[in-house]
Amino acid sequence: MSGYGVFARYYDELTENISYEKRADYFLQLIKKFGSSGPILLDLACGTGSLSAELARRGCDVIGVDASEDMLLEAQEKTMEHPEWGVLYLCQPMTELDLFGTVDTTICALDSINHLTDPRLVQQTFQKVSLFTAPGGLFLFDVNTPYKHREILGNRCYIYEFDDLFCAWQNFFDEKTCSVTMQLDFFSAEKKHYLREQERIQERAYTREELSRWLEEAGFDLLAVYGEDSLEPPKSDCQRWIFAARKK
Repeated sequence: MSGYGVFARYYDELTENISYEKRADYFLQLIKKFGSSGPILLDLACGTGSLSAELARRGCDVIGVDASEDMLLEAQEKTMEHPEWGVLYLCQPMTELDLFGTVDTTICALDSINHLTDPRLVQQTFQKVSLFTAPGGLFLFDVNTPYKHREILGNRCYIYEFDDLFCAWQNFFDEKTCSVTMQLDFFSAEKKHYLREQERIQERAYTREELSRWLEEAGFDLLAVYGEDSLEPPKSDCQRWIFAARKK
């Protein structure tokens, strides 16, 4: 997940419906349920740092990693007024994770794994997370499901309109790979005219069996798979799976 210079400027506005407070509480609930090996937490593919900030505000020792410099600039602005949080941001692709030591919990949220559209890259990322996770540490991540890609995202279009921004979002679905290519056209107000900018993003959905196998191969024990930010097993029409795994 690299680049995203245009998307970074508008990401928070387009995702304002997401409650990062609830997401932070949910992941902390999982950490409490399964028990972590210590306090150091990695927010992998942290984007603009909204989740990192919420976790740090709750007392976690947070490292935020993202491949996009533009996303990290937005993230740093959020924590600049709170140096006591001590969030460390690193610009790295997930597949090339390289930390100074091990972490106790890794969280990878908001379908970031889906942005890895080659299965080998998912496997490489799992291997890297395993390498930098302390024995007994947790790996918690969510993914969009194949059902969501086929039935919800599909070949649909969405329109977002704000006071200073208009966004046309068009999806193109590939049944063979269960991938969705998203074309975003941004129109931002510039004095007497609009500035048009475009971003293209691709996500791929994987099966539970694939993800579970790759976790095992990377040295993790699968603890649970939940549906829709709950503690319940996923239903057939579940749009989001949450995986909880422990480093052997």
